[in-house]
Amino acid sequence: MNTDKNMTDEEAKRFIRKRTIVSFSVFFIGIVLAVLAWNWLRSGKDDNGISSHLRTVLNADEKVNNAIFSEKHLEKEYPVSKADKDVRVNGDVGMGDNFDPSKWNLTIIRHPDCKLPDSVMHLGINDVRAFPKKSMTFQFKCIEGWSQISWWGGTKLSDFLKKYRLGTHSGRAPDSLHPEDMYKYIGFMTPDSAYYVGIDMKSAIHPQTLLCYEMNGDTLPMEQGFPLRLIIPIKYGVKNIKRIAYMYFSDTRPPDYWYERGYEYDAAL
Repeated sequence: MNTDKNMTDEEAKRFIRKRTIVSFSVFFIGIVLAVLAWNWLRSGKDDNGISSHLRTVLNADEKVNNAIFSEKHLEKEYPVSKADKDVRVNGDVGMGDNFDPSKWNLTIIRHPDCKLPDSVMHLGINDVRAFPKKSMTFQFKCIEGWSQISWWGGTKLSDFLKKYRLGTHSGRAPDSLHPEDMYKYIGFMTPDSAYYVGIDMKSAIHPQTLLCYEMNGDTLPMEQGFPLRLIIPIKYGVKNIKRIAYMYFSDTRPPDYWYERGYEYDAAL
């Protein structure tokens, strides 16, 4: 520590003592504030795995994300040559060994009230493959902190919804609607119901969101969600649900596996 050369030894000692007291005071106040903040967080009621106070902050963050959302905001895409051949698996919940591919189909609940006529439909993988294929190489990001450039192929979810007139209250194609005619959310679930996510409809019809059936130019591997998974680059990996068996629509938030365990519902990048 530098002191004025004209200071006497006694003045220098007083200066050092003063600085020491200030430093320890700031440190002590910081500790007190940290303890108070921690106690404040713990005082909140449990709200899907975390304190209601922290959940309030996360919900506010989600509102900001929704306010600035734009379908023109695209995640960067890379040449296929940049894609990693050894693609990491981000979680295995819902990937049970008792899955029988021969019995798989995609069950779509068109309306929340399943008793309405034509409210439930069943499609096969060829119905998804019938659309023009979109290939995409982007940086997949996981909440665990890793990221990886990977190559995927499939059907744009927006095209799929338009073709089968899904996601709207009226049953008209989404591209001919005002936003208020669409359900606010779309839900997905694995065959064993062990893993499930909810996606806001604006993100679902984003041009980079895919119903994906290929990885690295070949059929999806079993551990990557064969026969069908979601690829949504504008969200963290937790929203990229594997082995989709159920799709449904709602104006309220569908259940979400990681949201119930304390994570942000939106999971937007």
